[in-house]
Amino acid sequence: MNTVENTLIEWLPAKDRARLLAICEPVELLLSEVLCEPDKPTRHVYFPTRGFISLVAMVDGSPGVEVGMVGREGMLGAQLVLGVVTAPLHALVQGSGTSWRVATVPFKRELARSAALRRVLNRYLYVLMAQQATSAACLRFHLIGQRLARWLLMSQDRAQSESFHITHEFLAYMLGMRRVGITAAASALQRDGLIEYHRGEIKVMDRSGLEAAACSCYASNQKTYADLLG
Repeated sequence: MNTVENTLIEWLPAKDRARLLAICEPVELLLSEVLCEPDKPTRHVYFPTRGFISLVAMVDGSPGVEVGMVGREGMLGAQLVLGVVTAPLHALVQGSGTSWRVATVPFKRELARSAALRRVLNRYLYVLMAQQATSAACLRFHLIGQRLARWLLMSQDRAQSESFHITHEFLAYMLGMRRVGITAAASALQRDGLIEYHRGEIKVMDRSGLEAAACSCYASNQKTYADLLG
């Protein structure tokens, strides 16, 4: 990791960025690795540089449903900005890659020292809140094909590639749907020439067409991020 490659860190002034990176260590993000669990103390924060992390809401022992996603545009552990050590969501690696990692104690010290870091992360907290609120409404009101298109766009943005690996089982888990519904929606997108899907490998063939097929939630989240952090 010769360059920073995390947008939040890159936006910091040079001195603040250098101090934060001095307490970071590079780590691998392994597919399906659990990085934090609800109501357990946060041991590390993560600033992904490649790959992405799913934020999953768990209810009454259910498999859960994805309500947010973190890639190189963000961080995992943002609740520490509010002085809260425990996280409300289950976080697992959805796309393998790399990340900067910082232990909680030195991160809190740097947070107290750097007004610039606090400003950036306060804005990012709002972005996360908007993303999670949108996800809840999307789950209730939008069709599975629209939601799948949105999810694929979000994943492609963070994978930084037109191709990435995902199974129907994992998609069903993330979107809170039965596998048969995911299969039908993915088949429709493939028939329309928007994606190719084979043995867990998805390739986006028509980005603009996929954006047109997605619900308005994708564009709304993109605008929120650009307005506050762009």
